[in-house]
Amino acid sequence: MKYAIVDIETTGLGAKGNKITEISIFVHDGEKILKEFTTLVNPESSISYKISGLTGITNDMVRRAPKFHEIAKEVIEYTENCIFVAHNVNFDFNVIKHELQELGAEFKRKKLCTIRLSRKLIPGQRSYSLGALCTSLGINIKNRHRARGDAQATVILLEKLLALDTGLVFDSFLNNKSRQATLPPLLSKTVIDNLPNKPGVYYFKDDNNNVIYVGKAIDIKQRVLSHLYSKANKELKLCTETADITFELTGSELVALLLESHEIKRLYPKYNRAQKKKRTSFGLTTYQDLSGIIHITYNRLKLISNPILKLYNQTECRTFLEEFCEAHELCPKYCSLQNIPGGCFHYHIKTCKGVCRNMEDVASYNVRVKKALSSIDKLNSTFIIKEKGRTEQEQAVVLIKNGLYQGFTFITENEETIPISEYEQLIELKEDNSDTQRIVRRYLEKADLKV
Repeated sequence: MKYAIVDIETTGLGAKGNKITEISIFVHDGEKILKEFTTLVNPESSISYKISGLTGITNDMVRRAPKFHEIAKEVIEYTENCIFVAHNVNFDFNVIKHELQELGAEFKRKKLCTIRLSRKLIPGQRSYSLGALCTSLGINIKNRHRARGDAQATVILLEKLLALDTGLVFDSFLNNKSRQATLPPLLSKTVIDNLPNKPGVYYFKDDNNNVIYVGKAIDIKQRVLSHLYSKANKELKLCTETADITFELTGSELVALLLESHEIKRLYPKYNRAQKKKRTSFGLTTYQDLSGIIHITYNRLKLISNPILKLYNQTECRTFLEEFCEAHELCPKYCSLQNIPGGCFHYHIKTCKGVCRNMEDVASYNVRVKKALSSIDKLNSTFIIKEKGRTEQEQAVVLIKNGLYQGFTFITENEETIPISEYEQLIELKEDNSDTQRIVRRYLEKADLKV
């Protein structure tokens, strides 16, 4: 069996969109090095100052180096009929595969990751980075963060791993049915095997057990696998740091969405961007002007004594009022959407009946406004939403009180007759915010509710 031990340097830290600046390949028969191929590569794009500082490879150094298409034949030949080996193999393999695909060439090789092999054969290490492992094992790295220096160190590491293996670990990793070669370096295959094909929330954790990402899914296992096999830079970075994945079943997508939102705000994970910000609350209110026309407006919640509806930012207020105004044929000038002298623009497109131009009676307009406002009362009511539970004997119950999300709980079938007033004692109170409001409203728009 032959191994092609590979290391590359690139123009950036991610696998997607970055080009190779240096490549080193050592062909090894399990006992000794057979041949070597090392070269700088002209990426035909700029190397960032940060990457040059890390690797020492500058734009001047690669300007006269061969371009990738000029060395592609050597890359294919040196890795042909070999096991492709690298430290965090998916990074090196995917970058090379992408470069070859751009040239119209396919690249398929069996893979081995020396991080995953090290975790199996040398357990208990504080870190499995190449630098930390080499320090622990007494391997001297010459020219760290250069392709040849890191590849040489990986060769010595591979030789030590081969000596430690009884034949079972390498064979199991190379088994076609095993995911060992394609999983992130720190993640055990057992973790993936134990994930359910059910709705819930999942937690990506680093090797210090810190939650670095929270997600929700109708099918947890399939959603997690989509993260693991994504080629996006953010996903690759997330998965490289992931050492464990835990989950919590919810029974339904609605509860999964609500729990995900709560957990992101509670844990503030490194790789979650959405739903982290806490926003200033706003509210809708009304007043009557000197002409007797009812205006609908919005302001910060602390400046409104009795808001008719709670919202969470000015954009939400405007979006709601735009849809509300159009649905009930109200005048945008009196819904805080147009601040202009004279009549509104909507009159010309027949969505305003002309109260702003004295073309409609004020009393008739106000009747329509009051009727429209009555529809908002439904959003401010108290009700429960029943959804599927985590088992067939269980139901999930989401409580909305006076239009505000309170939380959720799970009940068994014989508890179905609980009065709505008692659900407050059963739930753990959760924060109502713009994200939970958005989740519940979208659900109400789509779902056939049992209220």
